[in-house]
Amino acid sequence: MAKLSMKWLSAEDEFPDLSKHNNHMAKVLTLPIYKKLRERVTPNGFTIEGVIQTGVDNPGHPFIMTVGCVAGDEETYEVFKELLDPVIEDRHGGYKPTDKHKTDLNPDNLKGGDDLDPKYVLSSRVRTGRSIRGFCLPPHCSRGERRAVEKLSVEALAALSGDLKGKYYALKNMTEAEQQQLIDDHFLFDKPVSPLLLASGMARDWPDARGIWHNDNKTFLVWVNEEDHLRVISMQKGGKMKEVFTRFCTGLTKIETLFRDRGHAFMWNEHLGYVLTCPSNLGTGLRAGVHVKLPNMSKQAKFDEILSKLRLQKRGTGGVDTAAVGGVFDISNADRLGFSEVELVQMVVDGVKLLVEMEKRLEKGQSIDNLMPAQK
Repeated sequence: MAKLSMKWLSAEDEFPDLSKHNNHMAKVLTLPIYKKLRERVTPNGFTIEGVIQTGVDNPGHPFIMTVGCVAGDEETYEVFKELLDPVIEDRHGGYKPTDKHKTDLNPDNLKGGDDLDPKYVLSSRVRTGRSIRGFCLPPHCSRGERRAVEKLSVEALAALSGDLKGKYYALKNMTEAEQQQLIDDHFLFDKPVSPLLLASGMARDWPDARGIWHNDNKTFLVWVNEEDHLRVISMQKGGKMKEVFTRFCTGLTKIETLFRDRGHAFMWNEHLGYVLTCPSNLGTGLRAGVHVKLPNMSKQAKFDEILSKLRLQKRGTGGVDTAAVGGVFDISNADRLGFSEVELVQMVVDGVKLLVEMEKRLEKGQSIDNLMPAQK
């Protein structure tokens, strides 16, 4: 029926009502752009309707700007660039179609980072996503493709050795004891309940071909077929961010080599960096974060302004929409695209050090005025 409507109904008839929407897609998509893009299709059959559906179904929040679109395959970003280039520029602080992304996965280039005060920094984590070239992305992949991604991932991850040696747990085969253990370890991802993810088609056939792999030490973790083909996470208690980042870089590089050995590269290009499902995660896809205790700092009127100047963002330790408990926040980098991995982790290390220094001053009743940062 969709193809018939393309032929018999005009673009005006099909154009979505975005009058009450607050997302990047709705800001950019006009009737002339829609007219231009509605006849296009990627080599894998992904259309403009698939790109925008999540943003049409979810108008967004008056104060929280969501992205409102997804990619169905690697080619989406080129085929629908008249929409996606402005969305990317808007979302990533003026990143232009002519800009080139830089990648740096050499942890030796990170200055400091193993001395974050563990009295305040409770845990450290670095995560990113990776997409496997040759397969459609989760909003558009078939069951067979999803299963092929899982099979390939399980084979590649099984070849890791030493500190990275681990085991894969398929969601559909998991025992109750295994499930409970993964919940206790804060490793388990469950069926998406967010309307943003459901509308984009990522939860189809759940839990078929989804799973979690982690090393024996429980410090290196890979999610398979959640929002992206792979989510790679390095984590541990305390403030040794450099240690966490080193394991992240080493593991990620080894995984990429193992996939290449099996004939599959990761999606990457010099403009967008690593290509992922959501335009918000392009570039590095990286989120380096710490759970840090800041009960006094968080009461400061300028707390949000300071975070913004440091190019950091805060959330509760339970995720995006949760409130902080006991003054403990999840503080992470705000950027993904246009900065290298090392630069983003450096921002977190330097920024968290400053925030902890400010917290210590406030504990003693001292002023923090001379510690106020300039805009990074």
